[in-house]
Amino acid sequence: MNHDTDTRSPAQLFALAVGAVLLIVGIAGFFVNSSFDHGSDVMGDDLIIFMVNGWHNVVHILSGLFLLAIAGRRDVARKGVLAFAVIYAIVTVYGFVDGKTILHLVCVDDQDNVLHLVLTLAALAAGLATRTTDRHDRGTRGTTASTGSSVRAS
Repeated sequence: MNHDTDTRSPAQLFALAVGAVLLIVGIAGFFVNSSFDHGSDVMGDDLIIFMVNGWHNVVHILSGLFLLAIAGRRDVARKGVLAFAVIYAIVTVYGFVDGKTILHLVCVDDQDNVLHLVLTLAALAAGLATRTTDRHDRGTRGTTASTGSSVRAS
């Protein structure tokens, strides 16, 4: 049984779903605000209820593309989604501490910070819920120790 193609893991599902949404939101955000201002008073506009500006849109697009790129293989998706969780955790903490911007580029508000927290926790859960086996285990599964011949389960 090939675990990479039989069913999608929680990490792969997260990467596909959240990646697609972030990509779409990033593109749509440019219709709301395409400003690439920087500094302590970075302004943004609401996309539905979330604050966006040009930098925020780029982050959404890059995050979405990253997630879509890692979704193909279970082991890569697990590692990538966990990396995404770590990065978004840092962004979340920074957003709650500063309250207005991330690195004086990306505008945020309370709704963004809560969404970033939810994405962090969901990514962490999806990554940790994804079981992977290493190559050695996959290569020896289903073989007998004495002959190395393949054993099939009925």
